[in-house]
Amino acid sequence: MAKITTVIDIGSNSIRMAVFKKTSRFGFSLIYELKSKVRISEGSYEAKGVLQEAPMQRTLSVLANFMHIAKTYKSRKILCIATSAMRDAPNRQVFVKKASQECGINVKVIDGSKEAFFGAVACANLSHNRSGIMVDIGGGSTECALIENGRIKELISLDLGTIRLKELFFDKRLDLKEARSFIQKQLDKIPTSFRHENIFGVGGTIRALAKMISKQEGGYLNVLHGFEIDVKKYIDFFTKIVCAKEEKLIDLGVSEERQDNIQGGVLILLMLLEQFKTKMITTCGVGVREGVFLADLLRTHSHRFPSDINPSLQYLKDSFLLDDYTLKIKTIANRLFDLFKDSFGIKEDFKRLLSIAAIASEMGVKVNFYNMNKHGAYMVKQVLSYGFSYYERCVIALLTEFSEKKFPKDIDIARYGIKADLGSLQILSYILSLSRVLGVIDFKGEIKVFEEQVKIYGVENNFLAREKISKIARPKNLSVLFM
Repeated sequence: MAKITTVIDIGSNSIRMAVFKKTSRFGFSLIYELKSKVRISEGSYEAKGVLQEAPMQRTLSVLANFMHIAKTYKSRKILCIATSAMRDAPNRQVFVKKASQECGINVKVIDGSKEAFFGAVACANLSHNRSGIMVDIGGGSTECALIENGRIKELISLDLGTIRLKELFFDKRLDLKEARSFIQKQLDKIPTSFRHENIFGVGGTIRALAKMISKQEGGYLNVLHGFEIDVKKYIDFFTKIVCAKEEKLIDLGVSEERQDNIQGGVLILLMLLEQFKTKMITTCGVGVREGVFLADLLRTHSHRFPSDINPSLQYLKDSFLLDDYTLKIKTIANRLFDLFKDSFGIKEDFKRLLSIAAIASEMGVKVNFYNMNKHGAYMVKQVLSYGFSYYERCVIALLTEFSEKKFPKDIDIARYGIKADLGSLQILSYILSLSRVLGVIDFKGEIKVFEEQVKIYGVENNFLAREKISKIARPKNLSVLFM
């Protein structure tokens, strides 16, 4: 596979470009992204799907710009797909031919099932949740995919979209009952097997909602991928958006960019939530573009990463060339976790997060020793996104930030905007700090933990070791004895 790959997605509302760089067999990062609201479907839904001249010319102009940018990034592979508006258009070949002649690109018009597949591949591989229904609400269509334990089971595409509803109902200010009836006719096509407490929310409508809710909840990371929404808590908020007058949407927190099309998208979402019996929305910052890239990357692996691979963590390992010392810290941290967990009631789920924090703490060192905690925590927050929930990233970042420093307190947890057990985080912070010290001094002794007492054997004549261990911040109820 090419080292630099560009994926272009021509949707009903926007044309988007994403440039990906491979760092190893399974490591990659997004190095550039751009979108333009060309709205190629403008006027088409009232013209039996026929693409209009002006929107086509806008799209071709942007497509030419995208091709220039892709070449600037030295992309060896350029994949361009077109979705709902294009596949519905009787004159789609006119556009495809012009794109080839004027822009030098082969546009592949994909059907609804393929579009659903790409969205599902992205969610199944890059979300922390492993099961649910992928819901991608676009401008002209809505795709759904049933995912179980990371495997794609069923796919369906519906002729429902934000722009489609806008032009057919909302622009004409028709009664919502008519829009609901139109939506329900499409929902009736969905198999009864599509029922799940979780949906993977893909597309601009759901991301816009997540952004508003995250702001309301004071989210520290300011990220959308992995952010979870309690449906019961916010169902009334969704209903208010659908029923509000367009000029009042700004008061509800809707951005200016989304005000003219969000209501149709939220109405579709509301009716899907009811049909699927959903309790939680897992927001996905990925979608068709990532799915196209991953389908190519993982084509010889059944479109799935190996079970021991996390692409975000792999990218960080690739970028910072981790040495034996880093792996030693991780090994020590895992061993200490097993010693501490029963005495302090630490849940097993924290072991994975501690291991990753052990690695991330060393990445910060490679940027700048004196600010290693700050840099390590920043990289966790900004880069460690795929396969992690918002909560998990916060925990890893907190542990990294306080490695060999004062342990986190309630005010720090609140600053990250999460709810977490302070006692567990403080013990984990102590374990990580102790691991780093033991790794540096090449500790060969033995450690025993009994209730709230830690006994360290083999450093009675090592003044440096005793000095460094004694300086590690620890909970007041934890005592350390050198034997």
